[in-house]
Amino acid sequence: MNQTSAKGRALDLGSALKALVSDGLLNQEDANNMAADHRSREEALLHPLQYIANKQICHAQTKNPLTLDTLTQWLAKKSKLGLANIDPLKINVPAVTGVMSFAYAQRYGILCIEVRPQEIIVATMQPFDQSWIESLEQTSRRSVSTVVANPADIKKYTLEFYALAKSVFGAGSSSSGGAGISNFEQLLEVGKLKDPDAQDQHIVNIVDWLLQYAFEQRASDIHLEPRRDKGKVRFRIDGVLHLVYELPDNVMTAMTSRLKILGRMDVAEKRRPQDGRIKTVAPNASEVELRLSTMPTAFGEKLVMRIFDPDVLLRNFTQLGLVAEDFERWQAMTKRANGIVLVTGPTGSGKTTTLYSTLKHLAVESVNVSTIEDPIEMVVDAFNQSQIQSAIDFDFAAGIRTLMRQDPDIIMVGEIRDHETAEMAVQAALTGHLVLSTLHTNDAPTAISRLLDLGLPTHLLKATLNGVMAQRLVRTLCTACRKETAPDAETWTELTRPFTVPMPKTIYQPGGCLECRNTGYAGRQGVYEIMPLTNALLSEISADTDIQHIRQAAVKQGMKPLRLAGAAKVAEGITSIEEVMRVTPELGR
Repeated sequence: MNQTSAKGRALDLGSALKALVSDGLLNQEDANNMAADHRSREEALLHPLQYIANKQICHAQTKNPLTLDTLTQWLAKKSKLGLANIDPLKINVPAVTGVMSFAYAQRYGILCIEVRPQEIIVATMQPFDQSWIESLEQTSRRSVSTVVANPADIKKYTLEFYALAKSVFGAGSSSSGGAGISNFEQLLEVGKLKDPDAQDQHIVNIVDWLLQYAFEQRASDIHLEPRRDKGKVRFRIDGVLHLVYELPDNVMTAMTSRLKILGRMDVAEKRRPQDGRIKTVAPNASEVELRLSTMPTAFGEKLVMRIFDPDVLLRNFTQLGLVAEDFERWQAMTKRANGIVLVTGPTGSGKTTTLYSTLKHLAVESVNVSTIEDPIEMVVDAFNQSQIQSAIDFDFAAGIRTLMRQDPDIIMVGEIRDHETAEMAVQAALTGHLVLSTLHTNDAPTAISRLLDLGLPTHLLKATLNGVMAQRLVRTLCTACRKETAPDAETWTELTRPFTVPMPKTIYQPGGCLECRNTGYAGRQGVYEIMPLTNALLSEISADTDIQHIRQAAVKQGMKPLRLAGAAKVAEGITSIEEVMRVTPELGR
């Protein structure tokens, strides 16, 4: 296939097969078989490279499968154009869909992916057909630069982007703007039409897209944030927030109302915070729960949805990163018939996941597992779950008091916040129950001083506390693009001080690819600091206990501080030094 002769003509199956044979990617026999195959009407609508990739033919030389990504890379090289990987989180949808119509994009197999002041970047699946460039330059009044992208991605995102833009435009067209009902600086515009209704089909479409998109992008949280003129939609992915979309303020208000309806919340109440819950189905047919929380802000209601994937409960401890000696210590603490086991760490450090996974393993038929939570994070059939109700004075302490009359074996308390809750947890442990709960402290030893600060007597603390585990979540390196490198001695020393830890010969650094959205990381895993209460540690606890002494004694007994646990993950190639230093506290802080 000659680029000059093929200019202005779309790539067809015959010319693609011929060029692939010429370049040594296909052997002639495979090409002849594909050319001779009767193609159905559905196959005829496919891009030639999609059709070839679907046949699952191997590369003539390397014997690796000829995937669509591989064929797209070949096409980019053949056409002497750049290769673009479309990341939907980095696309300004209103801007790119305003460059050309949906029909125009479909006709030529193109999609604008970036709009600059003097230039637009257009992804194409037909790089030899350039008949559209001149007219697009005239209508957009910008120069056009073309890149090659995966045909399946272009088709998928063309449909999604234009459908979303149409719904946003349709929802917003009933109002030319203006502040929402709760806007701190409300502007009264006389004679304007009312904002779109929460049941408007456009709003329904936008909300459906939002949820599906969040599931596809592996988001853990969805933030809907009203601003002065626009609302922002952001996703938290692997612990980091990404801006997804900016919406007109009236559309954002209607979306919030729609989600409040789905979460069975009071739509009319916009002055007070509210909590709700939605259960829906992800694209892979698994059930997903979303916990909703609203809060009034200067420009309207901010809504945050936390996504709870039921698959988290089915993860084994290896997937959570709790392995080897750490796992043995954790099991020893949680398999005792009574006592208190605490998990500590800041919000978002994975404490709930650890507790739910542990309870899931402990909840056999012969055991009664009961929880008291605020709120119930995820409904699980194996537990008896209760939610505190502050309005009727049903708090954690009252919940534990009630559960003790329910013949429990294991009690999970969402959080120990005050003296009364701590006292009731101790009473439950003293009467033969295993109590699991959480605290907000930086590390495991500090949990002891926190309990003492809450007013627990030293002798009761010594009698009931089995152990404490502090944890953090570190982003794991993308295995598709991580880069091997030699560690820097100074950085390694900074990570592990004041301990002397042998430096590994090689470590890995984040790279960047389509799989990980060019972040270098994909997924998260826990790092753990586990402190069982041994006799040596118990002897260190007193009313005026020095946490530094407890920390030193715990390390002597085998406790691995969070930084050192992170260093072990670095040595294993699971994460990077920078990520561990970002997430874990310095020793003693």
